[in-house]
Amino acid sequence: MLPKLAENKQEITAKTLESTAHALLLLPLSKTLPEMPGSAELKAVMKRRDLKIDSLAKSPVALQLPGGTLAVVAMLKADASTFEAHEQVRKALALLMAEHPKSLTLAVFGDAAFKARAADAAVYAALVNAVPLPSRKSKPDAALKSVQLFGHKSADGFARVQALAEGNLLTRSLTVQGPDELTPGVYRKRIKALAKQYGWTVEEFAFDKLKKMGAGAFCAVAQGSPAKDAAIVRISYKGPKGKGSGVRGQGSGKKVAFVGKGICFDTGGHNLKPAKYMQGMHEDMNGSAVVLGILAAASKLKLPVALEGWVALAENHISPQAYRQNEVVTALNGTTIEVVHTDAEGRMVLADTLTLAAKGKPDLIADFATLTGSMHYALGSRMSGVFASSSAIAHQASRAATSSGERIVVFPYPEDYDSSLDSTVADVKQCSMEGEADHILATRFLSRFVGDTPWLHMDLSAHSCKGGLGAVMSDASGFGVAWALALLEG
Repeated sequence: MLPKLAENKQEITAKTLESTAHALLLLPLSKTLPEMPGSAELKAVMKRRDLKIDSLAKSPVALQLPGGTLAVVAMLKADASTFEAHEQVRKALALLMAEHPKSLTLAVFGDAAFKARAADAAVYAALVNAVPLPSRKSKPDAALKSVQLFGHKSADGFARVQALAEGNLLTRSLTVQGPDELTPGVYRKRIKALAKQYGWTVEEFAFDKLKKMGAGAFCAVAQGSPAKDAAIVRISYKGPKGKGSGVRGQGSGKKVAFVGKGICFDTGGHNLKPAKYMQGMHEDMNGSAVVLGILAAASKLKLPVALEGWVALAENHISPQAYRQNEVVTALNGTTIEVVHTDAEGRMVLADTLTLAAKGKPDLIADFATLTGSMHYALGSRMSGVFASSSAIAHQASRAATSSGERIVVFPYPEDYDSSLDSTVADVKQCSMEGEADHILATRFLSRFVGDTPWLHMDLSAHSCKGGLGAVMSDASGFGVAWALALLEG
């Protein structure tokens, strides 16, 4: 549960500041300090450290006030991007959150426009980091219970910020759970519980049903697990009165489908991963968690959108029943696939899931997957790669990235790359053995299963970034939730 949030339009007083244990003070970039509580103490610290005042825009400074308050002061540039503002606020808040406070005071100074923007970034960073992620520590970290903001009062209680924080936290909480905690079967029960909480409807396509339907690509991966608890799950959110999407260029009465890869653990199958690369493979279901986080945020905001979430839940095991190289399987849309590498399982489960999503004739499909190592090599872990079926959709994706602070790079996926997937025994190869441009080849492969549906594919390089990313302090970033909400809102 997120902490209780209180707002006060008046700027913080010296008496109030002295009565709080942990406080963040945010100022507009300047070479001088405004008159504010704690300014004398801050000037003394800056002088002692031989720092210029405007250096607060690069490195926040922590100081102990006479009453015992731990205060952190930071400056934000007026033209800072959303990402830059989130990064600066995260760095400042980290100095306070390291003490695991139960309450936190935020104070913003400057003109009204700056206060509104700084308050938005500060409240989001405070809320999204307020609750410790699930762990099995004998003494878990304490959660932040209350946040008080001075200097700005929102019109709606920061409803959008709170919804984004809730969606992001759900995504990260699911992502970090170990493979013994979040099996496909447990995951399915968790989704049903979330459906009751948010008012979703759920339809499950279990392994046996998918087998009868002819979903050979998904079942090839899932058959290696002895539990046979794999499933493709459809989650529907209708929005108030079942109104359609407000996605820019999509018009009212339209619907959007979000698809997520949900491999709860990935051994690599017969092409077994070495220990270094198998470490962390319980997070290979992050794409599905992003979809659930998006639906949660949209539900919390009661967005007038029609959304469908499709999550492909399975494990990629090594076993006598596991699929093998050189097998040919038939996907749900009739495409025959030559298996080349069993560790390219993500595109297999997504193939049939995208086919199911496309059958519903949505006006846009956006899928999320921790899909290829080559995307990580291309971008590292600070932004994710996106492929779009048209330049108009690519521009929408880029605008959403700028607005949300979740940065992307749009990649091309030209048809001439298809030659690397030519097969002599099937319609298409699953991948190539060379590994060159695999992020593009994976997209070319997946494009065969969306038909003519407008489509966005996100390869989640930034799902985990050591030390945090943007406003988020944990390695698991929840990347994609804020971006998708910005995309929906246009």
